[in-house]
Amino acid sequence: MALANNKILISGTYANTPGAYFQLTTLSVPTGGVVIPAGNYIVFPTANVSISAVSAYNATSNAATWTTVIASGAGGWISADGVNVAANASTAATLTLATVDGGLPVTGTYNAS
Repeated sequence: MALANNKILISGTYANTPGAYFQLTTLSVPTGGVVIPAGNYIVFPTANVSISAVSAYNATSNAATWTTVIASGAGGWISADGVNVAANASTAATLTLATVDGGLPVTGTYNAS
């Protein structure tokens, strides 16, 4: 995933093609939840899925406090570090995220559009 928002924009591209600015990705969220891979994402609203992040950590008890940052069924923007941000589901679901081109291979350099 792209960890920065810098990217050269290419004219004449189509969504989700090599060189396109946004790359849609899906994340399978089992009942309970899954950690979101590192990156910056637009989160599309998904029924039964909320996003939470670690808001406090107790080193003595090795316990993390998770707080909901995007409510179930809502969308928003997140920056995930691959450890402290998770998608939680009351029933298994598929979450759609959009990120800056996360490293899709391109077909060549200076291709005509």
